[in-house]
Amino acid sequence: MSNSDPIRWKQRLQQFTKAEKRLSDALTNGYAVLSRLEQEGVIQRFEYTFELAWKVLKDLLFYEGFDVKSPREVIRQAFESEYLSEDDTETALDALEKRNLLTHTYEEATMLEALDLIENHFQPMLSRLHKTLEKKATES
Repeated sequence: MSNSDPIRWKQRLQQFTKAEKRLSDALTNGYAVLSRLEQEGVIQRFEYTFELAWKVLKDLLFYEGFDVKSPREVIRQAFESEYLSEDDTETALDALEKRNLLTHTYEEATMLEALDLIENHFQPMLSRLHKTLEKKATES
């Protein structure tokens, strides 16, 4: 597939759309009302939603002619291409660094810290990114 073909990034956007909606729905009433198992599910849901977020950006950037490989490169180029604000870029980079934290959800304090970050920082950033990408998809 050449990078003049928008199909790949738009297909990935459809997957990201579903994942972002599910994450948003899971946090509708806040993580505090969820059972431990549901809280662990929110963390897992965030992990794959974030993975789809940077991959849809990677596909879009490839379509636009950028050859970025790593998640960090993708996030930085997304900022340069104005798909992420400065604050959301910092949040995305923080989420990237905190992925290791999320693997230690068996520790209560670590799990609660991760859930707080997801609910108050990471999910809102993903929601804003989703809106930006949906707008881009309707323009092209």
